[in-house]
Amino acid sequence: MFSPRPADTESYPYLRAATAGIRHHTRTLATADTPAPAPADRLHLDVLHAHLTALHQLLDRLAEATRPPHPAAGRHLATAHARLWQATAAAHDAFHTLPPTPHSTADTECRPERLPEGPPVLTICQRHLAAGHTIRRKTTPTDLNTPLTGHTTSCAR
Repeated sequence: MFSPRPADTESYPYLRAATAGIRHHTRTLATADTPAPAPADRLHLDVLHAHLTALHQLLDRLAEATRPPHPAAGRHLATAHARLWQATAAAHDAFHTLPPTPHSTADTECRPERLPEGPPVLTICQRHLAAGHTIRRKTTPTDLNTPLTGHTTSCAR
């Protein structure tokens, strides 16, 4: 039987903890106690965007480190990096289509004129601009708009 976990239980503990946290959050959104999950609010999307941008940075570094010894795998990771950027941009856009909530502050509004060196905690737009800089350095607009073609390797069972 296939086990998705590595044999070493101490491998990548923070990444495994983040995955477990997302699974827990997903389960709590769809419990039998609530008839329908609550719609996302700006605070929720801000936290989700922070998670996506952290994954974006991780994929970027993995693609760069993998590409020299394994070019094909590096290209697949670079494609995943571009697709994750599309998801991050969609979460950012969704954030701005939602009305402000009582939990939101003036810092959650999009203000491109502010520098990233501003407040100690980056707002969603500042975080998005910083992640956008990374993707623009390594990806062309054509790559970002190319439809996903599926993977071309065979999976062994």
